[in-house]
Amino acid sequence: MRSPRGALPALLSLSLGYFTLGTASLAVVGLGGPIGRALHTGPAQVGVLVSVFALTFAVAAPLAPAVLRRLDRRRVLLLGLGLLALGGLAGALAPNSAALIAARVVGGLGGAVFGPASSAAGSLLVPEERRPRALATVFAGMTVAAVLGVPLSSYLGGAIGWRWTLAGLAAVTALALVLVAASVPPLPAGPPPTAAGYRAALRTPGVLAVVLTTLCTMAAQFTVYGVAGAYLAERFGLAPEEVTLVLFAFGLVGVLGNACGARVFGRLGGGRTIALTQLGLAAAFLGLLVAPSGLLPAVALLALWAFFSQLYQAPQQARLIALAPEQRGLLLALNASMLYVGISLGSLLASALLPRLGADTLAAVGLLPLALGAVAHLVSTHRFANSLERALI
Repeated sequence: MRSPRGALPALLSLSLGYFTLGTASLAVVGLGGPIGRALHTGPAQVGVLVSVFALTFAVAAPLAPAVLRRLDRRRVLLLGLGLLALGGLAGALAPNSAALIAARVVGGLGGAVFGPASSAAGSLLVPEERRPRALATVFAGMTVAAVLGVPLSSYLGGAIGWRWTLAGLAAVTALALVLVAASVPPLPAGPPPTAAGYRAALRTPGVLAVVLTTLCTMAAQFTVYGVAGAYLAERFGLAPEEVTLVLFAFGLVGVLGNACGARVFGRLGGGRTIALTQLGLAAAFLGLLVAPSGLLPAVALLALWAFFSQLYQAPQQARLIALAPEQRGLLLALNASMLYVGISLGSLLASALLPRLGADTLAAVGLLPLALGAVAHLVSTHRFANSLERALI
């Protein structure tokens, strides 16, 4: 284990890897128009590209630790980044939509290998009391992807073409691979996960409730964010450049929320931090239902949403690790899988319901999974609050 300062280059390298993962998963949202025109597909077919990546990640993330049990965590990280880079390059060269979907599967596999392993590695690089801050540093890459990923890919897709945009993302992923190889030391793989190990983990008091909280929270958010551009234009009457501005503001405030996560966690503890997050998201979604149209209400409400959205991630991962530190890779894989299941379910709901319900009432749909997530969180805190908080505060 390194000192916090000595671990910083490794944590930043992992964060860059998370940035490429987050951007790879969502960049096609901003590239939908150019891809559709080049490959002669409609918007619905391009939308499948998000779900393919998310579902591949969700299925593969729990399986990857078992399949790769003979590799130490550093080699797992490099393999994941290698697959992400390969998927990006294959996507840039794809001659048709079927080949592009196959490339998304490869990228999703890389994300499933890298994502949970990077969180586990980050938690091993620092002393226990620094773990929430280290996880926040690693996950900051995903937050920055929310700032730059979709708007930047949209801009580059128009400026240099979608193929060069995907190729450039593959090059940044390769750079992250080199930096991780240079800065992250060999880390033990931990006990090899088995089917019995997953069953035992899910029987650990609170684990199932925690990962269900992640699933419901992400599904709630992506019932709106999955169609964010169309939603903002219709609900608030925004022009395309105003939509881009609001999305940038969403990402920038999300960075602030992620940076505050460890401090709020330290003051309130994990259980109260997650509860605060859910209350903040509920307030933002209720605001989306009643606010007037216009740029300022859109910026204010999405800033509120973004702050609490990113406040959530690092404390939830730290809570899981505290339940069974020796199985951190397994538990983080489960949590990452549920995160992407939530993204996929929320996006599918958004695509199906926006044309039927309209933007004015779409946020009400998100309140239902958010309420289910609040129930799951209450169950988790009821079952293991005392032991968990003593371990983490």
